[in-house]
Amino acid sequence: MYFHVFRNAMILVLSGVPGLLVGLLFTGSVFIERIFNLNGLGMLGLDALSNRDYPILYANIWVGGLMGLTLVLITDITYTLIDPRINFDGRTV
Repeated sequence: MYFHVFRNAMILVLSGVPGLLVGLLFTGSVFIERIFNLNGLGMLGLDALSNRDYPILYANIWVGGLMGLTLVLITDITYTLIDPRINFDGRTV
């Protein structure tokens, strides 16, 4: 019973992980950089937003999007590791 419940429950957990991690990385980095007076991507993006430095802001959004897409790809790969019934090769349109 553990394996049947684990497979179905982990699919739901893995679906929310990429969005959660990207959100935590950026908001967490802004808070930590503000508290400890560090220079990083969070404060760089926040300063670029307040100074209307659009190229820096676009680069910051691009890095966040790239991280998000990478995490979604890793999540899709772990779907097949957790539940072998999921097969991305056998789909026909």
